[in-house]
Amino acid sequence: MSPMKIYLDGEFYDKENAKISVFDHGLLYGDGVFEGIRFYQGRVFQLEAHIQRLFDSARAICLTVPMDKAGVTEAVLETIRQNELQDGYVRLVVTRGCGDLGLNPALCPKATIFIIAAAITLYPEENYRNGLNVVTCATRRIPHGALSPMVKSLNYLNNVLAKLESQQAGAGEGLMLNEQGYVAECTGDNIFTVKNGRLSTPPISSGALAGITREVVFEIAASEGLTLEQPDMTRYDIYTADECFLTGTAAEIIPVVLLDNRVIGDGRPGPITLRLTEKFRKLTEETGTAIY
Repeated sequence: MSPMKIYLDGEFYDKENAKISVFDHGLLYGDGVFEGIRFYQGRVFQLEAHIQRLFDSARAICLTVPMDKAGVTEAVLETIRQNELQDGYVRLVVTRGCGDLGLNPALCPKATIFIIAAAITLYPEENYRNGLNVVTCATRRIPHGALSPMVKSLNYLNNVLAKLESQQAGAGEGLMLNEQGYVAECTGDNIFTVKNGRLSTPPISSGALAGITREVVFEIAASEGLTLEQPDMTRYDIYTADECFLTGTAAEIIPVVLLDNRVIGDGRPGPITLRLTEKFRKLTEETGTAIY
C-alpha cells in the first residue's frame, strides 16, 4: 500500500512531512475546531452534517474556514482517495493558523486546514458484544457560560482529564456530569437509556455535544415508533435503566452494562440497543456520499 497522504492547506504530504508550525495557535492555545467522520464501503457517512457542524463551530469562535463547504467536502473525499481507502475515519481540523505569541486571534492572518484519513478502532470488539463498564468522573463538563459544549473545539483537555479518571479506575469510559449534577455526556460519546421501552438522552443544555450519531439515533427511533425524550437526567436514571448505550462517530453505538459498579438491566446488551445497532449499521452500508 502507498504511504499515508495528509492534506495540508491544499497540498498532499507523506505522513513524515506533514507538519504545522510551532507558532500555530491550534497548538499554542487549542484555538481551532475539528470533526471526526466515518466512511464505510466507499461512502462517507453523514458528510454534509459533519461539514455543517464544522462551519457552525468555526462561526461560533469567529474562525474563518479558508474554503467553502464544497471545497472542504471535496478535500475530504480526495484525501480518502489519495489513501486508497474504502473504510475508515477522517480527522478534519481547522486551526486559527500561524501567528505571533499571544492570544489575539488577529495575530493569525489565515487559518490552517489539515485532513487525515486512516483506520480507527475506538473500543475492543468484546465491548460491543458484552458491553462497557463506565464510571462517573469527578471532572465536570465545561458549562455553556465558559465554552459552549456545542463547539467541537481543539480544546479537549476537559474530556482528556475525565478520560484519565476512567482509565485509572479501570473502566472503559467515563460519565461526565454538569455543575448542577445532571448527566451531560461521556468523555467522547453521547449517552442514552431505555426504560419501559422509552428512550432518553440528556438535552443539549445539559452540556452534551449535538452528536451526529445522536441525531441518527433520533431518526431511527422515530422510524421504529420508539418514544424518545430529552429530560434532565441523573445517575439514578442510568442505574435504574433497563438498557444503556453510547453513541459517537468513532464509537458508533456501544452498549453499557455497568455504571459505578451498578449492573444496568440484566448486565447484557439489551434488545432495543441491539435493534438500533442493527438499523444503524444498515444505514452506514446503504447511505452516504460516494468517494469514488
